[in-house]
Amino acid sequence: MTGASRVIVARDGHVLLIGLDRVEKRNAADAAMIAELADAYTRLDRDDGLRVGLVFAHGDHFTAGLDLADIGPRIGPDGVDLIPADAVDPWAVRGPACRKPIVVAVQGTCLTLGVELVLAADVAVAADSASFAQLEVSRGILPFGGATTRLPARVGWGDAMRWMLTGDRFDAAEALRIGLVQEVVPHGDHVDRALAIARSIAAQAPLAVQAVLANSRTAASEGTTAAHGLLQSELVRLAGSDDARLGMEAFLARRPAEFTGR
Repeated sequence: MTGASRVIVARDGHVLLIGLDRVEKRNAADAAMIAELADAYTRLDRDDGLRVGLVFAHGDHFTAGLDLADIGPRIGPDGVDLIPADAVDPWAVRGPACRKPIVVAVQGTCLTLGVELVLAADVAVAADSASFAQLEVSRGILPFGGATTRLPARVGWGDAMRWMLTGDRFDAAEALRIGLVQEVVPHGDHVDRALAIARSIAAQAPLAVQAVLANSRTAASEGTTAAHGLLQSELVRLAGSDDARLGMEAFLARRPAEFTGR
């Protein structure tokens, strides 16, 4: 990989800060950025000291979407696969999903795979400056990062088709109305608000947080019966953890628990 880093990664306690940094291209994603983003998600997934990821973007825009000049020529007979072998897929389409929660902070332009990055995350905060579009149909292709399955599930069929089949832009208020994002805050406050949510998640029992996330994903992918069938065994596993003991001790002592993730 050549040139400057396109994704800047830093730690904030148990939170991994993942910043898109290709400002001169409105953070448009080329192959190098996608590989670096996958590396960051893989680090989050595999480092036991990290509990939550926060994805944000430097500059005025979250992302202009795919850099088609770079990605287009890479589409071959079997499509395009830009995720390095054994890495976590940030879009969880052609590889494993990160086992830990992802919070996203969005501002300015958020197009195509940026919308899909939001859909693959767990909590999203938008600045009031944000605008969104799933505009692949205007480029003669279809969304291939999960929008065709996740957007209808998230916002309902009619709203999903309204925006995917036209490629029209919509604003932060509409994103909040349909449930694509969970909060809208003034521009400039979005990263701080998302970080506050990420820190709140990181303060909870990590094994329990990951179990909630995994069971919810099972329900989404395999149905509620499959998810319900796992609840009792997961309860037994968690009840035997050090974190469950620490949580009970903190409850009895009426103080916050300091979880270890064991």
